[in-house]
Amino acid sequence: MSELPERKVGIVACSGEELAEGTVARLAALKVLNESRPNDTVTICLPLFLAGGAGDRAFARLNPTITVDGCALRCAARGTEKYSSKPVASLIVNDIVAACGLGKPEGRRRLNEAGQQAVTATAERLVALVDQTLGNGARSAPAAAVEPSSPDAEQHEVTCSCGSGVPVTKLVVNGQTVEVVALKPLFEMFRKAEKGMDETAMRELFDSVKIYNDVPAKDEASYRDAVRREYAAYCLAASEKGK
Repeated sequence: MSELPERKVGIVACSGEELAEGTVARLAALKVLNESRPNDTVTICLPLFLAGGAGDRAFARLNPTITVDGCALRCAARGTEKYSSKPVASLIVNDIVAACGLGKPEGRRRLNEAGQQAVTATAERLVALVDQTLGNGARSAPAAAVEPSSPDAEQHEVTCSCGSGVPVTKLVVNGQTVEVVALKPLFEMFRKAEKGMDETAMRELFDSVKIYNDVPAKDEASYRDAVRREYAAYCLAASEKGK
């Protein structure tokens, strides 16, 4: 059975590869995702997000995001705000380097010592922001120490590690195809609770749908009809499957 998405923080890291600061941003994000806060964070793939990745955009609409950019162009922050919602916090590696008095990061695949120090400093800032966003890390496991990467770690290629995965269903509303998130988990919950398909139950279902989706007021009636039709089809398919 599918479950409604658990609240987590999405980390959107810079995808620029022409500057060492972009590598710092991605390595710092991966350190937090894999070591410091693996249960409280997911990564959002910026290229896929900008290209229209439904799951990543859906996650960013439902959950808080923190962006990590290499430079003042702030591509990750601007892209996240344009296609979903404003990040709860944004970091710029250059600013952190300056604030900590670090040397200039060098090397796009193999960072120099200053670059490794920048990774550590950026990861520490990220951990603090994640804990703050989720309420001082109430759900977090104890933080793993954010240690500078070893020389061997410098040889690892920085790769994409997408993991936001929010269920998205496409519905036709007023002749247009729209994306609705968390629909299947809601359907499963309502069917399991034997809510039925009367007007009261459908109103409750649609109110739940609106919690996870931005439904334009002028289109509510059309969205409601589309959700009702989809739920009826889901119940029919589930019943036939259970025969």
